[in-house]
Amino acid sequence: MRFLSQRADSFRILRRKPVKGYDISFLITNIHTEQMILSKLVEFVITFLQDVDKELSDMKVTLNKRARKCSEEFLKVLV
Repeated sequence: MRFLSQRADSFRILRRKPVKGYDISFLITNIHTEQMILSKLVEFVITFLQDVDKELSDMKVTLNKRARKCSEEFLKVLV
């Protein structure tokens, strides 16, 4: 998340400081919708959210695999 906040200027709709309680927040104003192609803006936000969701799911799966492997190794030592 730090990577994105440091490059908030490159992502014109990304806030430098997210709204309290969130890691990332976007600020889309009427100026953005007038200057940018609206369909592309919506597509970007949807794609971004899907990518973040996929990354989180992959991280959860990886974490569960590691936890399972650790518990198996721990139980092997006990038995």
